Amino acid sequence: MSDPFDLDNFAAEDIPFDAAPAETAAPLTPPYMEGLNPPQREAVETIDGPLLVLAGAGTGKTRVLTTRLAHILAMNKCFPGQILAVTFTNKAAAEMKDRVGRIIGSAVESMYWLGTFHAIGVKILRQHGHLVGLESNYTILDSDDQLRLIKQIVRSHDIDEKRWNPKLLASLIDGWKNRGLMPSQVPDQEGQDYADGQGKLLYAEYQNRLRTLNAADFGDLILLCLTLLQNNPDVRADYQRRFRYILVDEYQDTNVAQYLLLRLLAQGHQNICCVGDDDQSIYGWRGAEVGNILRFEKDFDGAQVVRLEQNYRSTVHILGASGGLIEANQSRLGKTLWTETEGGDKITVNPVWDGREEARVIGEMVEDRQRQKQPLSEMAILVRAGFQTREFEERFLTLGVPHRIVGGFRFYERAEIRDVLAYLRHIANPNDSLALERIINVPKRGIGDATVNKLHAISRSQNCTLAEAGRRIIDTDELRGKAKNSLTRLLDDIDRWRDQAKDNDHIALAETVMEESGYSEMWRLDKSPDAQGKLENLGELIRAMEPFTDLAEFLEHIALVMENAHNDQQDKINIMTLHGAKGLEFDTVFLPGWEEELFPSKKSLEEQGPKGLEEERRLAYVGLTRARKEAHIFHVASRYLYGNYTSPLPSRFISELPADHVEIQQSQGMYGQATPGGFSESFSGGGATQKWSQGYDPGQSGSYQLDRSRSKSPRAGARPASKTAAPSAFKVGDRVFHDKFGYGIVILLDGNKLEVDFEMSSSRKVMDSFVKPA
Repeated sequence: MSDPFDLDNFAAEDIPFDAAPAETAAPLTPPYMEGLNPPQREAVETIDGPLLVLAGAGTGKTRVLTTRLAHILAMNKCFPGQILAVTFTNKAAAEMKDRVGRIIGSAVESMYWLGTFHAIGVKILRQHGHLVGLESNYTILDSDDQLRLIKQIVRSHDIDEKRWNPKLLASLIDGWKNRGLMPSQVPDQEGQDYADGQGKLLYAEYQNRLRTLNAADFGDLILLCLTLLQNNPDVRADYQRRFRYILVDEYQDTNVAQYLLLRLLAQGHQNICCVGDDDQSIYGWRGAEVGNILRFEKDFDGAQVVRLEQNYRSTVHILGASGGLIEANQSRLGKTLWTETEGGDKITVNPVWDGREEARVIGEMVEDRQRQKQPLSEMAILVRAGFQTREFEERFLTLGVPHRIVGGFRFYERAEIRDVLAYLRHIANPNDSLALERIINVPKRGIGDATVNKLHAISRSQNCTLAEAGRRIIDTDELRGKAKNSLTRLLDDIDRWRDQAKDNDHIALAETVMEESGYSEMWRLDKSPDAQGKLENLGELIRAMEPFTDLAEFLEHIALVMENAHNDQQDKINIMTLHGAKGLEFDTVFLPGWEEELFPSKKSLEEQGPKGLEEERRLAYVGLTRARKEAHIFHVASRYLYGNYTSPLPSRFISELPADHVEIQQSQGMYGQATPGGFSESFSGGGATQKWSQGYDPGQSGSYQLDRSRSKSPRAGARPASKTAAPSAFKVGDRVFHDKFGYGIVILLDGNKLEVDFEMSSSRKVMDSFVKPA
């Protein structure tokens, strides 16, 4: 063949499994190789045998991937249809195809097996699905259809859905499939995690129903392929011969089922190249197993490892700080990123008073960079938890700074927030029938669609509100049983809450509504993975109400926020979670909320221990390495978290940053004389002590230490040293004053923590250092 890329006449499915073009030697330095650094070129040219490419952040991974594919074809090692190239997202697959196409031209269209894991699974099951109970025209269920089917099965077994949320069963099933477990393979003890031991039985019934429907969910697209190849040696051998070369992107994000599938397919030619970064494995919560990349050399005899360490994105200080941080992890293969770029500012650590002050300071920094002509799109605020976005959304609206929430809903657009706002809207305005319709059966109270339809019919025929229609139908025999009793109770509750609203304590009203309606309890009982986040958002909603004098003012504010949110402008600052930021890069990155229990996440540490801590640290590493030029870390002295105001310690990750690359900023707080006890804590490290501003703690020399030597990395799982809290000088019954909540009476003592019944708010838990005698 004169042109190694002239393969348009070959259809992937028509190529004999063992066919291969005559190999040719590529030019000494082909054009597509120009500009590659030595490790990149080594990764491209190491074609045969197992290869692990450890690609650090910003080291040109995508170019290596695409150039390697082109080089294999240029060398006539195989036809395009004999390469299996697997990515994790459709976007990544499209980008890879586009870049390869620029090198090899139209021959890229013959790369039939380039796509996501799920897309590859679909193709295999369309051909061989009958061997695992699927016909070729099977349906793929989305998550809504999956949950609907699971609910049907749960109800058929008379299982209490309030106690055993079907979403929890869906999550368990997804987890079992991610681990490559069919129902018969699920350990008996794990089946106990749902409905008093029925989890395994319900999983089996769910799979049977899928087969009856000739359907598969997304987990099946991998699990059934794995089952197919495990149980059918002839089919397995065919695919092992077909895929002469396998290339896997983001290998650190593979789950167990994907890992097992790749190992089976690679047993043919053993020409598997996996590209990934163990330091960026941050999706353990959805099944990713960092151990897959860590044991690559054990899984494949004779495997070579190429490290891409030259970074083309970030400054020396960003690389030095993030590299020093990640060294504290034990479960990693190890690499050191470096750059030829000189200069750049140190990472800043910014102590501020609270979340509102955090948003104010970041807002000022954003405006300052705007004045310097830096595009907003080149700035990002990366948060650990979704509830953190609200402060920034509202601050930017106040400043008139265009912004976007990437990968999620704006705070006031989230379903749980809209639910509670609907309760409050209807309390404030009895004529708001849309609000009542939204919450009439939320949480579920036995008022179904048939009842709502009757209310609408009365409302239209008698020209009255939905609430009035409800009162009228209650007095008739048209509505009976549970629906009548529930509707009566709901309307009575709303009347009572409306009377309470006359006291103008809108915060207490919202708390009462959420508790007495059962809405908060619904999420507390919900065992699905997103329930805790929704509770955090409800707590943040309560805090959002504090600056307003009454309910009407707050609801008016929300209406304006929602209206402004839909004004589209091209250049916007990005607000997103750290998880959502992976793979992106910005000139300037702001990292708020680096505090214990928020980051690292309390839930991750409680559920996973040291393993969870290491994943949280990798998440911090990902956040820092998103920055090209500037990275700014923030932590607060007071944070509303888990339903209370807390005095959090600065994140242990701050103490793990090498001091040579970090600059501690003077306190940015506007409450100069506050003395939060958290700032008197000391972090163990190996460097010079950096003291907090006297504006925060005039009575104590609180400090933390930055590590100058990574030879003494903190033990994984170790917590910062803390002092034993001294008994409070206050006593029950004392009258105190708080800068934010005003005057109150101490009603409970717990060491140096007080519970205070504030006159202008509800009771709150605060540190005694936050209040003074009144």
